[in-house]
Amino acid sequence: MLLDEDPATLIHHTAGNFHIAPDKAAVSRINDSLSTLEQARNLRVREAESALKKLSRTLTTLNNNHADTLQNHSSTAHASLISSLDTQKFRIAKTATDLEIETERLSSQLADLQARLAELEAQGPEGGERKESTVDDETSLKLAVFRGMGLEAVKEGGEYGKIVIRDSRRGDVNVVNFEQGKLSRHFYASHFWSVC
Repeated sequence: MLLDEDPATLIHHTAGNFHIAPDKAAVSRINDSLSTLEQARNLRVREAESALKKLSRTLTTLNNNHADTLQNHSSTAHASLISSLDTQKFRIAKTATDLEIETERLSSQLADLQARLAELEAQGPEGGERKESTVDDETSLKLAVFRGMGLEAVKEGGEYGKIVIRDSRRGDVNVVNFEQGKLSRHFYASHFWSVC
């Protein structure tokens, strides 16, 4: 069949009428999107493979540790340790109980001694009932100390003029007279200490 127009011209006009430029642009965009998607997928695959390798190494390490622990674990040694710890625990509990009982006993004894002390303080140093109205002054306290040492001051004319020295070990009694101005106080103090 013979055509009125040149086939090349006809094909060129026919192709011009199809408007394939938008289709080419769409195909190009699709190819770019596919390329980007493939790169993203490859990146994710590499990250997943890296994480998988890391987890695999961790699993291997943990399996080795677990195997070592099982290999080194001795059930008899563990049972022996638990038994010794139980024995120690019961000893400590018994000691604590004994200490509590001793504490209660000592508390009771302390209460008894405090009651006895209060009773003795109420009686006073002479052993009789203490008079509540008596007020110890400095002189009477000094005299009480001297009496405890075996020294007793004797008043003569409102002043203490004699000291009676009793020595219970030897069973003798000495009397020392004070004479104002004759001997020093140091002499009397040294004499009393040497006699006591």
